[in-house]
Order: sequence, then C-alpha cells, then structure tokens
Amino acid sequence: MTESSYERLSALDTSFLELEDQNSHMHIGSVGLYEAAPLPRPSGGLDFERIQTFLEGQMHQRARFRQKLAMIPRLEHPVWIDDDTFNIHYHVRHTALPAPGDLRLLKRLTGRIMSQQLDRGKPLWELWFVEGIEGGRFALISKVHHCLADGIAGTDLVTAVLETTPESALEPGPPWQPRPAPSETQLLVDELGRRAALPFTIARAGIRALTAPSASLESLRGTAVDLSQAVTAGFGAASETPLNAPIGPHRRFDWSSIDFAKTKEIRARMDAKVNDVVLTVVAGAVRDFLDRRGVETKDLDFRVMVPVSVRSDEERETAGNRVSSLIVPLPLDELDPIKRLRRIVETTRELKASGQSRGMQTLSEVMEFSDTLTQRLARAARDSHAANLVVTNVPGPPVPIYLHGARLLEAYPLVPIAGNQGLGVALFSYAGTLYWGLNADWDRIPDLHDFALSIGTHFEALAKAVDARA
Repeated sequence: MTESSYERLSALDTSFLELEDQNSHMHIGSVGLYEAAPLPRPSGGLDFERIQTFLEGQMHQRARFRQKLAMIPRLEHPVWIDDDTFNIHYHVRHTALPAPGDLRLLKRLTGRIMSQQLDRGKPLWELWFVEGIEGGRFALISKVHHCLADGIAGTDLVTAVLETTPESALEPGPPWQPRPAPSETQLLVDELGRRAALPFTIARAGIRALTAPSASLESLRGTAVDLSQAVTAGFGAASETPLNAPIGPHRRFDWSSIDFAKTKEIRARMDAKVNDVVLTVVAGAVRDFLDRRGVETKDLDFRVMVPVSVRSDEERETAGNRVSSLIVPLPLDELDPIKRLRRIVETTRELKASGQSRGMQTLSEVMEFSDTLTQRLARAARDSHAANLVVTNVPGPPVPIYLHGARLLEAYPLVPIAGNQGLGVALFSYAGTLYWGLNADWDRIPDLHDFALSIGTHFEALAKAVDARA
C-alpha cells in the first residue's frame, strides 16, 4: 500500500492565505504576448488541443501544480496534498478577443480574470490562452496563488514549461499516480507532536546560537535591533493619499516598458542599483497621479514596500516564498530627476545597512513557532498603513524563450493588492526590455493608463538628464 504524503505550508506561505478576503485576491500573475505563427490549426486559430497536450507532458517538472490545500482539523493549519481529481482541462483555458483584438481589450480581459479568486478546493493556478490578438499574436494570462510561490518561484514555475529554442517535441510525461492523502487523525497527531516538540526545538536553536563561534552578546543585540526596526517599519503609518482607501474586488490592468540596457547604463553612471532607477521613475509617476488630484506632495511621507528575495541558488527550483522586504520613503517633493535618484540611492543604502530586511526575515522565521502569531501579523499587515504601494522587480531570462515553438515577445507581471493599497507595480526583465505591470482597484484608479504613460515620460526625462550630465 502506498504511504500517504503531505507537506506543511510555512508560516510565510500561510500568511498569504490569511491576507486574502473577498476584496484582496492574493494571486501573482503575468500577461505574455507570443507569436502565434508556430501554433496554428489548419482551419485557422490557435491549436489549443496541441498546447494542452504539450503542457500536460510538462506537469511532472513541478509537483505543486498537481497539489491542493487541505487543513489540519481543529488547528486549521494548511498542508499540500496530491489532488486525486486533477484535470488539466480545468486549469488550462481557452478564449479569444473579438476582432480586431486590440491590446485595450486584452488589458480589460486581464482585469476581469484577475478579479476572480482561485478555487481553494483545487490546485491554485490557472493559465488562460487568448487568441485573436492584433499583429498575429496570442496571449497567455497566468494566475498563481501567492501561498504557492513568490515572484521568483512563480517565474520558475511558469517558465518550467518554456524552452530556450524554438525546437520542441510533443512528448507525454511520465505516468502520474496521486499519493494517498493522510487521514485527519494522522494530520492532527503529527501536528500535535510537532507542537509538543517546539519548546525543545526552540531550546536547541537557542543553544546553537549561543555556542556558535560567531555568537556574542553584541550579535544577539543586533538581531534584537533588526527585529525592532522591522516591526517599526512594517507597522508604521505612511501618509494618507488617494491611492490608499479600502479596495473592492474588481481590477484594472495596464502596462508599460522601458529599455533595460539604458536602465543599466543609468545605474552604472550614477553608481546606483536598477531598483533605484525604478523607484525614481515610480516617484515621478506617483507625483503626476497626485498632481492630477490636487494633492500637495511637499510634506507627504510616501512609502513603498520593496520585496527582497532571500532565495538561495539551491532553492531556485522550489515552490513557496523566500522573501523579505524594505519600506522605502520616496522623495515626491524633488522635481529634478537626478537629485531624486541620488536621494533614493542614499536612502536605500542606509536601509540595507540598517538591518530592516534582516529583521523582516527573522520575523518570518519566528512566525514558524506560532500559528496565532502568523494570523495576527498577517491581518495586522493587511489593516496597517505601513506603505502606500508595493513595487517588486523580478529578474527574467536575458534571451528569448519559447512556448512549444512560439516565441515570447513581451511579458508583463502582476503583483496583488490588498487592504487599502489601490495600486501594485511589478517589473520583469526579459530579452533586453524591462516590462512594467500595473494592477489597480477598478474604482480607485480609473486613470491607470495615465500612470502607465507617466512611467515612459519620467524614464525618458531621467535618461536625458543623465546623458546631459555625462
């Protein structure tokens, strides 16, 4: 008889389930535009059956795609179990835009798809293939719940079915047999045993920390300081702005793109990081957004949450979340783009040296010892006003990649919004371009396209200023 199997979700993964409610949909996602020419049916249109067959042959590369959530009884902690009713036809979907298939309609469709929560009774992902895009293209809209993956893991999960060459074979994957799910009794007994052992686990960890060669009173004091900075930043209070009010369930999606080589050139000339350049552009676009609403930006304490990956190279192929964060104030009062960039560079350097990110990581590790703490911190984070928006940047492949022979042309990422954050900004670098995805509350930001246009405007202004200075 096959032994039952399950995997317990980490505290950080669990927190994304706790954050979700009827208005906050905690899935990450993306919109990819592909050339349709390699995948046509003889009668016209996209050969969707062939695509489904190809994807089904790739499922063995990521076991999590065939797993769903279950709960430990009474204690209500989530675990992953194999889905014995898994059917790829539920998760891989097919639709089309009405002619002429312009991108405005694709953005509107993406907003509708992202407005729908994933079904927690099934594996937490969907792929939507959209044919009929102008220019002989099709789109792939992906949704992956944040409890399953962070930005880098989500990229790895989706790109697992992509290839670096246009040559692609249609091969079936190995036979798959779902492992039996554990009984409720087994789940409860295992969890009670784990919790009973927690005091000894904590004690052993404390002894190792105190007896490690690098251990000292000073290092322990440093950890306490890092935690204090993380809590202060994570539960502080940024200024109220029109971006920040309770959100509804409906979404808008828009995008922009900038030259990645030019971005890296600005970074090198100004002794900055790519994220510093990104935040400089974001600050300009936010200022435009607030100016349109008559908001005085001079004295605003406007903050963005910037996720920081702590995923090691060995963890690149694993699901789940390995991420910390920084809370970065933006100088919205600075009109000069070079001065704005310099101020942001100085701020981010100070924050990285401060230990705030290390403290956030330590806090997520402490959460592993208490489900109650995880629940309270997740809900407090959702209801707090520590940051005005999230800006996340995920590195992608520098060379073209292909879906069963179809080349990926453009790729726009999506980060979820929650609580009182009406806008989320995500970036993805791919084949020489930095792609921006803007996910917004439908009612809160009706002028989202103007924000997208501001990104290009402020990037060009910064590039010209840096060129003139050089």
